[in-house]
Amino acid sequence: MPQGYGVPDSSEGLLDWSDIEARLVAAPHYWLATTRADGRPHVVPRWGVWVDGRFWYDGAPTTVHVRNLARNPACTLHLEDGRQAVIVDGTSRPADPPGVDLGARLAVAYAAKYRDLGYEPEPDAWQGPGAGGLVVFTPTTAIAWFDFPTDVTRFRFPP
Repeated sequence: MPQGYGVPDSSEGLLDWSDIEARLVAAPHYWLATTRADGRPHVVPRWGVWVDGRFWYDGAPTTVHVRNLARNPACTLHLEDGRQAVIVDGTSRPADPPGVDLGARLAVAYAAKYRDLGYEPEPDAWQGPGAGGLVVFTPTTAIAWFDFPTDVTRFRFPP
């Protein structure tokens, strides 16, 4: 963080990734920022699930954000809370069909969050012809705080 923000110099009081990941798992809404071909930003709210250390969400190839990602997969995922912030940089790409095991886990996670809102995909929703457009976000770095500036913490993920 830049000088003057009051961020402590020590590592005392830093957040644990498990606390951040719990918020990513529980969050019902996420904001995804991509870059348009002309360099302008594009931000869109997304439903999705955090499973196996990645964010899985639906996105038809014709949507603006998926077209942006086809040109430049770099993007940022942000939770709705700005006071207790979780901001994750990474890349998003169309996912391969997840198969039976992962498809079932994704379906269960989606149903737990969105069933009451009318979205409950089947485990095979992302398999075969006519399947939905499953996209996967893989994190590269993250920054989070629950009590700014005392616990601002940066995370880096292996490639």
